[in-house]
Amino acid sequence: MSQPPARSSGKSTSLSRIIMVSSAGSAIEWFDFFIYGTAAALVFNKLFFPASDPLVGTLLAFMTFAIGFVARPVGGIVFGHFGDRVGRKPALVSALFLMGGSTALIGLLPTYDAIGVAAPVLLVVLRLLQGIAVGGQWGGAVLIATENAPRGRRGLYGSFAQLGVPAGLMLSSLVFLVITSTLDDRQFTAWGWRVPFLCSIALIVVALFAQFKLEETEDSRQARQEREATGAAEGSRSPVVEVLRRHPRNVLLAAGAVVVIGAGFYLFVTYMLSYGTTVLGMPKSTLLNAVLVGAALQVPALMGFGALSDRVGRRAVYLVGAAGMGLWAYPAFLLLNTERWPLVTLALVVGQLLFAAMYGPQAAFFSELFSARVRYSGASLGYQLGVMLGGAFTPIVATWLYAKYESFVPVAGFLVAAAAVSCLCVLVLSETYQDEDDDDNASAAADAESGGNVRPLTAR
Repeated sequence: MSQPPARSSGKSTSLSRIIMVSSAGSAIEWFDFFIYGTAAALVFNKLFFPASDPLVGTLLAFMTFAIGFVARPVGGIVFGHFGDRVGRKPALVSALFLMGGSTALIGLLPTYDAIGVAAPVLLVVLRLLQGIAVGGQWGGAVLIATENAPRGRRGLYGSFAQLGVPAGLMLSSLVFLVITSTLDDRQFTAWGWRVPFLCSIALIVVALFAQFKLEETEDSRQARQEREATGAAEGSRSPVVEVLRRHPRNVLLAAGAVVVIGAGFYLFVTYMLSYGTTVLGMPKSTLLNAVLVGAALQVPALMGFGALSDRVGRRAVYLVGAAGMGLWAYPAFLLLNTERWPLVTLALVVGQLLFAAMYGPQAAFFSELFSARVRYSGASLGYQLGVMLGGAFTPIVATWLYAKYESFVPVAGFLVAAAAVSCLCVLVLSETYQDEDDDDNASAAADAESGGNVRPLTAR
């Protein structure tokens, strides 16, 4: 492939800001989201629920974890409407503010012993706000990156927004590792767990930077002008209604493709923390260290797989990750059960790298499925529905399956089933990849589905 055209210094500065905001904003936002999952696995079952039955407390803690996923499609709808109608930037900035505020408030919550049942109720409300925020943030960060990408580099540039997942996971694991290593169990339970939540105030700084330094994308401006030019009847239609009318197949298939991403990721980074500490009796630091290594390796892997999808196509790279995740489920538990740190680390690292093979090209893949005027709504809705189905209940289902059968085999089987669903959906989806020398629409599949009303991602 030829190299993308040279850019002026002003444009380079703009791209550097885009990459910084999409990467840093998503990193801190996912940090906020992940610290909840880590706290749910390690301490929330004792702090916010009656301590009489540890299993019930763990299940209830994971239920509040799942609530955040249930709220994510709501965030995708609300912020998708806002992002398609008003612009990508204001939607993204609003989501960042909401996430930073709700997470900081979790760090200030009184526990069950202090205020009784009000504690889990308030926890659920703030978790709902977290879910709505992250449901809206993903689409904004992805579109800010992909709609400004040089031609033929959308996979790579989209992966910058996806870096928030490993970076946020790395930050959350590192913070909890430092806290659990420097504080004893009593101190950690009393106040140490609050520190990561209060650190989320940094997200507000990123939101302010984005508000004053980031420009709206050209695709968004043109789509808004087209919507205004279509007249009152077309212009009054909700983007969510429009995307469900024009692209229902792509929304559902995108959701199905994401199922294994949610199930695999949260099995490897959330459930296995609980499994390792409660079932195997391993130290928290052993598992957190393993997660940290995997997250660090995900950063170059995401960019590498995103760039690879620019050369060989989105589906091929995605399918390798989805199929590999299903095949790795059983060996990963065998390695974890050895309780030896190198093998435990290998189990979690390979799982996270297979996740990266799907998540790297996903931003470009999903953004290319929808026209610009409904792209925020379509990409967000498909992604958030899939993550809700695959990720929300994974820790709960896995915990229940192990409690019922006293074996990891059904848990591994659950991941295999999720991988099969996603592989089928990706195979049915049309390839959206377009060679840099091809002038046809990269969103040809979406164009055909909507009767020729799709405008491609702006050529660069």
